[in-house]
Order: sequence, then structure tokens, then C-alpha cells
Amino acid sequence: MHYLEELNEAQRRAVEKTEGPLLILAGAGAGKTKTITHRILHLIKNGVAPQNILAVTFTNKAAREMHERIEKLITEDLSINKPVSIFSKPFVSTFHGLGAFIIKENFREVGIKKHFSIYDKADSKRIVKESMLKNGYNPKEIDPAKILSIISREKGNFVSQKDYSINAGGYFEDIVSSVWEDYEESLKKENALDFDDLLLVSAKLLEKESVRKIYIDRWHYIHIDEYQDTNKVQYKMALALTGDKQNICVVGDVDQNIYSWRGANIKNILNFEKDFPKAQTILLEENYRSTQTILAIANRIIERNKHRQEKKLVTRNALGDKLGIFEALTENHEAQFIVEKVKELRSKGVPLADMAVLYRANFQSRVLEEEFLTGNIEYHVLGTRFFERKEVKDILAFLRYSFNPESISDLKRIINVPPRGIGKTTLLKIVEGKEEDLPPTMKIKMHYFRELLSKIKHFAITNLPSKTITFIAEETGLNNNLDKSEEGKERIENIKELSVLASRYNSLPLEEGIEKLLEDTSLASDQDSDKKENPGVRLMTVHAAKGLEFGYVFITGLEEGLFPHDRNNDENVSEEEAEEERRLFYVALTRAKKKIFLSYAQSRTIFGSRGSNIPSEFLLEIPDEYLEREFLDYTPKHKPLLHIEF
Repeated sequence: MHYLEELNEAQRRAVEKTEGPLLILAGAGAGKTKTITHRILHLIKNGVAPQNILAVTFTNKAAREMHERIEKLITEDLSINKPVSIFSKPFVSTFHGLGAFIIKENFREVGIKKHFSIYDKADSKRIVKESMLKNGYNPKEIDPAKILSIISREKGNFVSQKDYSINAGGYFEDIVSSVWEDYEESLKKENALDFDDLLLVSAKLLEKESVRKIYIDRWHYIHIDEYQDTNKVQYKMALALTGDKQNICVVGDVDQNIYSWRGANIKNILNFEKDFPKAQTILLEENYRSTQTILAIANRIIERNKHRQEKKLVTRNALGDKLGIFEALTENHEAQFIVEKVKELRSKGVPLADMAVLYRANFQSRVLEEEFLTGNIEYHVLGTRFFERKEVKDILAFLRYSFNPESISDLKRIINVPPRGIGKTTLLKIVEGKEEDLPPTMKIKMHYFRELLSKIKHFAITNLPSKTITFIAEETGLNNNLDKSEEGKERIENIKELSVLASRYNSLPLEEGIEKLLEDTSLASDQDSDKKENPGVRLMTVHAAKGLEFGYVFITGLEEGLFPHDRNNDENVSEEEAEEERRLFYVALTRAKKKIFLSYAQSRTIFGSRGSNIPSEFLLEIPDEYLEREFLDYTPKHKPLLHIEF
């Protein structure tokens, strides 16, 4: 029972409570992943077959970490018979990955072919734009991204296009309805689903008794991580999979619910005990990450929220440093302070990768990046996704189209990569099914193009995924077409890195390995962006920082109207949504292990207009004894706006 000795008292109770519904309220840094993985180990040690266990989380990174930890625990435990294949292991996945898995096993029920494409936001936005033009709407007057956002939100609320059209009652709703209808027809024509379909379609499948029974019989113990971030359709999936025994364990933290704008419903976790009257609730309040000072402030900030379950983070860590606070004259002055402080920390031996600069809105990164470049400090902006790089998307599009020749999006992407002299007129005829009308020379070009795709598919189903990536790069001429400049070399390195990533799937049956590679790369999130560890300072929004931790954290732009954001002044915002800004600040604070620097600017340019600011209400809620004023050597000793005495 040595594995239980590694846990604190609350974690151990959560691990040993295996039967019936369980709600684990896990504060930031309280070891929730450790608790889930040890709970799964405990189930297996007590006779539960590994393949009867399901664990679902939100990002590929989190799912991969959970899978690796479970595998390590099982491998190191000599009393457990080791799983002989992937089919006898716990099923660990993201919600979208789970949806794709269920759809692939029931593709005939859906009316889709097995090798369907999964379209990312860029693909979806392109199809929406085309649908708008087809319906006579100008994309310059109506933002396609706005329409796509509404479609995504409605699908997350378990609403289909037909349901939406029935209830559409205004001019703009009619536009969305007609564009959405055409958008769905395009997806069907291309044998494709978008991100939201993976959830909506699988949830609708699980409404069928015959389908639901398959998975209830397969998975006897359900674990849902980050339950506070589930939307309506994910909530329905979780309930459908639970079955009569109700062996469902959900883990979450109301105080870290920061995604209402993309459909996350805080009521799912607040009402868990209503949904499951026999549920037991266990609080994980011991934080292993931050200092006592950081937690004291985090607790003080979040306790003002009303829509939450009461808990208070505690730690055995040291008291720690006070929070530094810097009052800048402008956003440039703020960025200068941050870079100078980064240099100071680096001179004391702090690795750049152990520092992060967090901001509320993406536009804030521009000035910061300029100052980091001027200061010659390595940095990395989270959100520049590896899987969105052109050469990576090109390789994957070749692979995807070879399996799904109905994917017009992939065809458009690769038909002239590298350039092969096929113009828009030719492409249009191909899309319209009029390839026979092409001139003889163009028919020859298309013949060789089709042969290339056939070669790729044959190679993919008879060779390892990693070798397939290299084969595509060489056979298509992509490697030779990239120039010898630094940018060209970097692109070749990215293709090599894609091959390294593909080697993770080499242990699977050949065709299954390729399918899983395509699925996982299609579902990659912002936190899966780095192709390798970057040594620089991380620059990111607070939203992107969720789930991460750093030794030293800078929280910038703490001004009324920016952080908290202006939406708090919107009359249509509910009290629960208004409290999200405070939860967002709480998340920012609890990313730090050792030290936090807070900053705000008296004046900042936003959307071309320079305005005067007052400090964020969050700063005013922090007692003076937890703060110490920071200065630049050349900072004018002006009177502080906060009038804080030290």
C-alpha cells in the first residue's frame, strides 16, 4: 500500500472512495492529477480491469501527462499484471478525442465514411466565408468569425442547425441560419466534421440506447477532469456514459472557471450534488506550488465571489516574498520594467523558461515583444501553434487527402504544393467534378498528382507513421523546394520534428497509427504548440496560462476596464459571468511558485486611442503588508496612484 502513503489525508480519501458518485474540489496546485492517477491505480490493484476505466480531460497535453503517469504507476507496480496491448489499458483522452473515437466506431450510424476529416478553426472559417458569399452576404460587412462563433456556441449548447432555424427570429439570426445550413452541406460533401461536431454528434449517438449500452458496458468507472469547464454537450456525454452504478468521479474547481465565453457552464459543477444525490464531496485544499504569501492573497481575492463552493488553500511552503507592484507611466514603461526585472532575475540564476508574463488581452503582447527584442531577451508567445505552420499543415493535408479524397479543403491546400502549374480554373473544374473537360496537358498533371496521392496512401498503411512523414516530404518535393535561408532551414526542421512526433504512434497497428496521428494533430490545442522546449520567457494570456506553473510571474495591465475587463459594466452580463474576471485574476496569481510582480499603466493606447487609467479594483483589495513598491532607476518618483505606504 506504499502508493497510498504518498498522498495526504484528503487525497487518500478520494483515492479510496471508488464506488458511487464523487466530487473532488481541487484547488490550484493541490495535486489533482496525482489524485486521479493514483485512484486509477487503486482501482486496478483492487481487481478492476484497466480497459474498464475511462479518464477524460481537456487538452492533449493534460491527457498525455495523465496517460504517462498512469503507465508509470502500473509499470512500477510488480503486483499488477501488465496490460498486453493498448486495448487492455485505461482509456485516457480529451473530450474531443473521445467524441472522435465514438464516431469512428459508429460511423455508419452517423452517415459518414470512416476516414472523415476533422476541420480546425481555419478550415471552418474558410467554409463559413464561402457559404456567406454563396448566400449573398459580404464577409467585409459581417465577420465570418462572428458567425462561426455563434454556430460553435449553439452546437456546444446541444443545438442543431434545424433547431436553430426553427427558433431564429430576427434578421441576423436568419443570416446565421442560412449560412449554417450551407456550412453543414459543405462539411457533408467533404466528408468532414468540425471540432464542435465531435462532441455534438457523439452526444447524439449516446442518446441511442444501443450505442450507449456499448460504452456503459465497456467503461465501468468514469473520471472527468476540469469539470467546471464542461459545456452542455460535454455534460450530456458525461451523464450518458455514467450508467446506473453512477461510478463517476469529477474533479474541478469553481474558482478556476474562466471559459464561459466558449460555453463552459459553472452550474454543471455547482449542481453535481443535485444530479447525483448520493454524491460524496472531498476538498483538496493543500497547495504544493505556491508560497504562503501568494496563497493568502489568492484566498482573499476569490472569497469575494458568491457563486462558489467554500474552500481555502493552505500550504506547508515558506512564507515567501511580498508581491512587487510597479506603477508605469505608459505601456512602454511597463514593458521596460518587465524586461529589466527579467534581466535581474536571470543574473541571479533564474532560468528564462521559469518566468512568465501574463496579460488579459492579446493586443498587449506587441509592446512587450518589442521590448524583449530590444533587450535581446529570448521569449516565446504561447499561441503560435506548431500545427498551424504552413509546412506542417501541408504534410498533414497530403496525408489526410490521400485517405479522404472528398476533402476539398485539403485539395485546395496541396494541389500546388510545391508549385505544379495548376490554376484556379482547373481547380474549379475538379471541384465541380468536370475533370474530364480539362486540356490534355492538365489531365497529365492531374494523373501524376493522383498517382502521388496513391503512393502516399499505400506507403502510409504499410510503414511506420514517422517514416510516412519523411516519405511525403521527399516524394512531394517539399524538402527540395524549401530554400537554404534561415526560414527555409527552420521549415525543414519543423518537418523533421513532425516525423519525431509521429514516432509516438509507431507502436500502434500501421493504419491505426496514421489515423491516430491525424486525429491528435487535428485536435491539438494552444498548449500543444511548442515543438520542443523553448528556453525563453513565456508571454501569454491568462486564459492560456491555466494549468501551467512558473517560478516568477508578471501580471500586467491591471487597470479598470482592462483587467477586470469592461464586460463587468455590461448590463447583459450575469453575476456569475461578472465574477469570472475575479476568477481569472485568481488563476493568474496561482500560476506562481515563488514571486509575483503586478503592474499597471497610468496611460495606455487601446485601439488607437490613448486614455488615462485608474488601477484595477483587484490591486486595491490586496493589503499593503503583502506589497512592495518596484522602481526603475530612471522612474520619476511621482506620487503613486494607489497611495500605498511602505
